[in-house]
Amino acid sequence: MRVGNLYGNRTEPIVSFEFFPPRDDKGEAGFYTVVDELATLGPDYMSMTFGAGGSTREGSYQAVKKMMAKGLPTVAYLAGFGLAPAEIIEVLDRYKALGIETIFVIRGDEPRNDDFKPHGDSYSYASDLLGFISDRYDFDLGCAGYPEGHVQADSLEKDIEYLKLKQDRGAGYVVAQYFYDNDYFFSYVDRCRTSGITVPIIPGIMPIYTVKLTNMLCKLCGSSLPTGLKERLDSLASADAKTVAALGVEVAFEQCKDLLVRGVDGLHFYTMNRSGSVTRIVQGLKKQGLLK
Repeated sequence: MRVGNLYGNRTEPIVSFEFFPPRDDKGEAGFYTVVDELATLGPDYMSMTFGAGGSTREGSYQAVKKMMAKGLPTVAYLAGFGLAPAEIIEVLDRYKALGIETIFVIRGDEPRNDDFKPHGDSYSYASDLLGFISDRYDFDLGCAGYPEGHVQADSLEKDIEYLKLKQDRGAGYVVAQYFYDNDYFFSYVDRCRTSGITVPIIPGIMPIYTVKLTNMLCKLCGSSLPTGLKERLDSLASADAKTVAALGVEVAFEQCKDLLVRGVDGLHFYTMNRSGSVTRIVQGLKKQGLLK
């Protein structure tokens, strides 16, 4: 399953779900329950992340293997920060042997581990990693984009220059970091097109799951909360989980509705290994005829 072909031949918006590998045996059973529940929604593909510095290398591989065994259309992540070229080749060869055809390529963050030492020949930029892979493999390749700019970028303009380089070195589609103001996304797409980026750019959707998680992720990822939404979220600081999740579904549903009406190629949901909110959002969009 080559994701670039999905977007290139689309007649309806493409829906995809993202997961991270279960951290231990206890979490594994619940994880595959979530995967199976979301699979009933008929996503076009599901992606599995890859931990910083290869920290989840084996766990990611095993999760991808089991998802493929279930017959699910699966994309494997590769975060190359700190890895030696030989390690990258080993990871890719294993995925190729499973039948994986699409790799989502990111630089990845530096592990929060004082003992971690990056290999001297590792790649510092996703664009370099994309070039390394495209020179050696026939994978369909995806990459990340940042509508509000990467947290480490000098500017949004510079970040878009790097995205153009990612495209030039093999990326066939872009999944955008999540955002809560759709105008950021459409402005970003316009600027990308002006800069010569022609590949599909897909909005990432992060429903609000908890107040704490949302505030933490926004700080970490550089995604801003519009004033009105932040005030609503702050007012729920002491609310129960069900109430917060309901707000998250409401906000994400309206966001997705607007994105679809304005013609996006698809929606990529960051599930955080949970099924309830995404199920309600997707079912609501289907009920209104915005998704098939």
